[in-house]
Amino acid sequence: MKIRIVVAALAAIGMLAASCVADDPDPVGDAMAAVGEQASGASELQPGATINFVGDEFSFTPMEVNAAPGAYKATFTNIGTVRHDITFEDGTKIVADPGEAVDFDLDIPDEGMPFICSIPGHADSGMVGAIITAQTPVELVSAQEPAVAGFDVVEPDPAAPPYDLRDPRAPQRGEGPGITLVAGGAPDGGDLIDVELEMTERLMTVAEGYEQAVWTFGNTVPGPVIRTKVGDTVRVHLINAPENELSHSMDFHASQVAWNDEMRSIAPGEELIYEFVTEYAGVWMYHCGTDPVIHHIANGMFGMVITEPAEGLPPMDDEFFIIQHEWYTGPQGETSSMAKMDVAAPAPDFVMFNGVAFQYLDNPIEVETGKEIRLFVLNVGPSIDSSFHIVGTIFDSVTKEGVHLTRGNEGNWGSQAVDLAPAQGAIIELKAAEDGLYPFVTHAFNFPGRGALGLLQAGDGVPK
Repeated sequence: MKIRIVVAALAAIGMLAASCVADDPDPVGDAMAAVGEQASGASELQPGATINFVGDEFSFTPMEVNAAPGAYKATFTNIGTVRHDITFEDGTKIVADPGEAVDFDLDIPDEGMPFICSIPGHADSGMVGAIITAQTPVELVSAQEPAVAGFDVVEPDPAAPPYDLRDPRAPQRGEGPGITLVAGGAPDGGDLIDVELEMTERLMTVAEGYEQAVWTFGNTVPGPVIRTKVGDTVRVHLINAPENELSHSMDFHASQVAWNDEMRSIAPGEELIYEFVTEYAGVWMYHCGTDPVIHHIANGMFGMVITEPAEGLPPMDDEFFIIQHEWYTGPQGETSSMAKMDVAAPAPDFVMFNGVAFQYLDNPIEVETGKEIRLFVLNVGPSIDSSFHIVGTIFDSVTKEGVHLTRGNEGNWGSQAVDLAPAQGAIIELKAAEDGLYPFVTHAFNFPGRGALGLLQAGDGVPK
């Protein structure tokens, strides 16, 4: 197999790669011209010809190739911004990074054969096609349409490993795995929050009996909570582990940076520095922004940034973080289902807090009776709204997306639930008035039974 490196050029979503090749100023045009010439020739290609395939986000050109059975030369050119492959039914698999063209040999059987991009989520997003011969059965042509309905039910596996309980305690500023506070270490003389964040792909139990192949920041779902103050410089050393299969990226909603700079995708083995100054207080989402974005978020690549006002928040003994998100189960041991999540009326198999369905029902969060507690709450979706509610309590202080309900306000107004669309966050303060159990849920009540249910335990949990 011979590999020719060409330039990554302007892809469908408009990101321009930085490199160039002097002897080939328009590799994208060349690749598309080759496909056009191929289409304008004879209606059926003959053995010995060269077949050109072009891939981007998220399609193949052409999707259908008419060819006689036999041996061919072929080229797969990736003009997209993330890694793609072209995988044939006979097991032939050609991988190309952005701006790369790969030459290979291809044997077409009598009945033709389908091809897909085998990277998780890409075929469901439209990267499918077929080589058609005179003997191709009619049903093969339907392989060019991504599956959108008739989802298989994934049954629980009693042999799945037990889930890992996520500690919901919010970290202090500059604390956490891979996070270091460097006083005065920022370029402007302010404080630096230095973060080393490796993106990994691994197996994880997301609900009892359901083990999935997740994509992570910092090897956890959600990723680490990063706590800052207004005026801090956050410097994130982002690493895409070399053993990973996919390109990944980062989008910090707490930042104000150009999308096609720090937010660009990096391939396995590559690294990126993402740096920004926290100019606004709030509870912010971060997530992978690599296409298809919905799949990267729904498969685990999200987390929370807490940015306090410059003067800080009033001290409080108990602070917890709660991140609501959805899971669309794929087969056991595989990624979540892109086909399930990419429908107009989403119906997740699970909606959960902090990565695992029902984990805080099994393991209640202990709080002190009568004392104020603070919750940092975020809904990362990717598609379902949240109505966060704690049974038996009233929220006496709420800061949601910059709007503040203060404790002891004139009229003594309170809040029973906080509505959060995907990518919205809030800081909520409340107290458990007496010993007992206080369920927390999304008050969209078709979802607590699917995992969005936990318990606060005040005292020993038994009312006096």
